[in-house]
This record gives sequence, structure tokens and C-alpha cells, in this order.
Amino acid sequence: MSGFFGFSERGTNLRTEILAGLTTFMTMAYIVFVNPAILATEGTGLPITGVFFATCVAAAAASIAMGVFANYPVALASGLGLNAIVAFTLILNLGLTWQQAMAVIVIEGLVVTVLVLTNLREAVMVAIPMSLKFAIAVGIGLFIAFIGLKNGGIVVQNPETYVALGDFTQGPVLLALFGLVLTLALVARGLRGGILLGILLTGVAGMIFGIVPLPGGVVDFRFDTSTIGGGVLAIPEVLRISLIPVIFALFMTDFFDTMGTVIAVGQEGRLLDENGRPPHLKRILLVDSLAAAGGGAAGASSVTSYIESGAGVAEGGRTGFTSVVVGLLFLLALPFSPLISVFGGSLAVPGPQGEGEIFVSPVTAPALIVVGFLMITAVRFIPWDDFDEAIPAFLTILTLPLTFNISYGIGFGFIAYVLIKLSRGRPGEVHPLLYGAALLFALAFVWPALQGLLS
Repeated sequence: MSGFFGFSERGTNLRTEILAGLTTFMTMAYIVFVNPAILATEGTGLPITGVFFATCVAAAAASIAMGVFANYPVALASGLGLNAIVAFTLILNLGLTWQQAMAVIVIEGLVVTVLVLTNLREAVMVAIPMSLKFAIAVGIGLFIAFIGLKNGGIVVQNPETYVALGDFTQGPVLLALFGLVLTLALVARGLRGGILLGILLTGVAGMIFGIVPLPGGVVDFRFDTSTIGGGVLAIPEVLRISLIPVIFALFMTDFFDTMGTVIAVGQEGRLLDENGRPPHLKRILLVDSLAAAGGGAAGASSVTSYIESGAGVAEGGRTGFTSVVVGLLFLLALPFSPLISVFGGSLAVPGPQGEGEIFVSPVTAPALIVVGFLMITAVRFIPWDDFDEAIPAFLTILTLPLTFNISYGIGFGFIAYVLIKLSRGRPGEVHPLLYGAALLFALAFVWPALQGLLS
């Protein structure tokens, strides 16, 4: 096993890889509850138990494949945002059946797979300048830290200022703050496994003080496989021109989100070469694209690389065995959903003025914040004295977390880079593929306006 995954070559060992896999899984375990909650929204026709089973199985298969075939410490699961498009756009808005919506996901995944096999996706990643690669890592670090603040209830929505400080009188928020202080202290002391230990101790503290509910049971072996295969059977029904814009939107998100995640995780784990290229890049991208199609086939929405993998890499994960551990834990989660919900689940608390609810995940939120800190350290590699490189990097870092979308942040950076180089009379310094990518992003940004004009 050590020889197959190259533990010694990458400066790791079995214990570290297992710890890293546990950490990554704990930070992304929420998806096995959030994905069914979104996809099984009233009116979609999807069974919540079926989506739960599909989510676990699809994530397990994709993560294990990433570990064994690509030997990269990135885990995969159903993508947030992509599942919302399936539920609210394809099904509830456009009126597709859930089988047809999943068929759209299968087609999108296959399109990306073709681009991988023709080396176009890999070529686009190679074409990204180093300054933007570092900026993507920094932007994603801020993004994931912001998600942690939001999930912990430390930052909440505000209609007047967009965001505001959370209610520190609420138990879940106080638990998240306790976990943040604890995890930061453990990491600052250089304790290996500090992030995972922080998650576990925060969960135990939450149960002791009655903030996190005790598990209502131990195991549940009732599995619902009703969503498996539905998306494949409906493919002939969605081969229509009217769905091209939706497939394009899914494609752009899937295509560039993965690029950002792979770069950011590789930067954190020092796995990139001098050109910012991770090892076995084509294999990584191939597994990711096939996972997207596989998620649609299983009824779990598009499965994609998870930025939470940075938590495991921060714990020392350097090989694909980290991803294998995550995949195995997703399988083990199938019967142990009552226990997993203690650490990966969300809690609802009243809003600041008593209206509405704020959903928080106080146990894993501190880990995301700490991982965000570790990832933004790449900011020191950006040449801030070179405005041609620094301004696009700045826009990427700024817009990625504030738009709450990885691909949008990358798009702003690409467009700015191209425009600045052209304005400086240096078109030859831009890779031809970067021109194409910037144009596609520009079209994606203005497409809603064009649709309004055309209609």
C-alpha cells in the first residue's frame, strides 16, 4: 500500500493519511443531509431516503476512484449549487421530471469528459498564469473561511448591510466560537490531527451542554435505491435545443470549480510543480468529469471535487489514500446516519429579531475557518508590484467569496487578465486558450441579459 500510493515520496504515512481522510470526511459529511434536503424539496418527486443513499454511494465511488486512479487527496461528493439548479431550475421552474433533470447532469458530465479526453480541459488549466493560480487558492481560502463563519452562525444575513455579526447568546454560535478557539490553539501548537481533534472535542462539548442533540439511534439498515439509474433512462427525453443554456451553465460551473479546487488543494499540500500543475492532472480531471455523470446516473446530482479536501491536506494528507478513506467512510455512513448527524448535521436557531431561522453547523464550522486561514497563505507568492498580474489576482480574490461562487471569481480574474494585457499592448503574453475561456465567461455573465432582450 505504501508503495502503491507513494507515501515516502510525498512525505506521509498510513496514520497521517487515515487522519487526513477522517478530517476531510468530517468537514464534508454535511452533504449527506443537505443534498437530500435540497433535491427532495416538495414538488421535485425525489424521495429523501433515495437521495441519501445515492449521495453516499456516488461520493464513495468517486472518492475511491480519485484515490486509486489519480492518487490525489481530493474527495468528491454532490456539489452545492449544482443540486439547487437541479431542484429549483430544472424541475420546479422548467417542469422536468427528476429523471430528466438527472439526465441533463449525465449529459453535462459526458461533455466535460470528452473535453478531458481531448486534452482541452487540461490545456486550459496549464494556460492559467501562476499569479491567477495563487489567487484562486487564496480566494477559495477566503471562501471556505466565510462558509465556516456562516455555518457557525458567527456571520449572518442582514437585509441592510448584507452580512452582520451573529447572535452570541445562542448556544450553537457559542459552541462554534468555542470550537474555533480550541482548534486554533491546537493548530498553533503544531499538533498533528489538531483539526480533527477540534471537531471531535467540539462535538462532545456540544452534547455535554445539550447544544448538539444526542443521536436518536445507532444504525438504520433500510436503504432506498429507487433513484439509481433514473437519469440514464431519461437521456433521450432531454436531447433538445431549449436545454442548451442550462447545460452550458452547469458546464461552466463544473469545469472551472474543479480547476480551482484542484489548484487550491495542490497548493496547500505543496503538490504542484513549478508551473502550478498537480501530478496526474489528466487522471484527476477524468475522474471528476466521470463523477459528474455518475452522480446524475445515481440520482445524487453532479458529483464534483470538494474544496473541504483542504482540511485533510492541512492535516498532512498527501496521497490518494486520503480520498480512499473518505470514500470508505461515506459507505460506512449509510447505516450510521444517526451518529453522523451529530457532527455533520445542521441546527436551526431563531434569527436576530426572532424572525425566521438561521441554520448553523457549529461542530465543523471552526475547521473550515482554520483551513481557510491555511489556504490564504499562498497570497505571498503573488507579485503585487506587477499590476498586470496583481490586479486580476486581486479581483479573483475579491469576487470569489463575495459572489459565493468559485467559477465566477475565476471568470472575473480571466477577463481582467486578458483586458489588462490587451490594454498594455501585450497580447502575446496571454495563452490563446485563456482568450477563449475569458470570452466564454463574458458570455455567461451577460447571458441572462441577452435572454431578456431576445424574449
